[in-house]
Amino acid sequence: MQLITLKIDKPELTNFILGQTHFIKSVEDIHEALVNAVPGIQFGVAFCEASGQCLVRWSGTDASMIKLAQDNAKEIAAGHSFIIFLGDGFYPLNVLNAIKMVPEVCRIFCATANPTEVILAETSQGRAILGVVDGFPTQGIEDDNDVQWRKNLLRQIGYKQ
Repeated sequence: MQLITLKIDKPELTNFILGQTHFIKSVEDIHEALVNAVPGIQFGVAFCEASGQCLVRWSGTDASMIKLAQDNAKEIAAGHSFIIFLGDGFYPLNVLNAIKMVPEVCRIFCATANPTEVILAETSQGRAILGVVDGFPTQGIEDDNDVQWRKNLLRQIGYKQ
């Protein structure tokens, strides 16, 4: 077995969701979950098929997000994994529960805009996602100024009054 670390290739502020599913129907069901959760959402989704032709299956509403999803899924190449890239102004917070409710979805590894590394195990049979490194190490505990900054940010971007 070989361990591999793979960086997710994406623009700095682009959000994505990485997960595992179990059936080819996932691509269409994830697509439907996203457009039903947020009308007008811009996204691309790609799914690594683990049997049959073992292709990257894909869908979406935005050509650049679809391309990001296809390219990253092809690099990850871990069976039954999926990756969703969200267009500008769309966030995992708005769609994560809808994705989790898709019957084929087994787990979510991360939902983030942070720089991310995927930790893969590769055997003679194939690849598996062991986990992710999402962002950077913790640097300390927030003080009163940091608390105020956090609260202001949430109000500034419209998630709190």
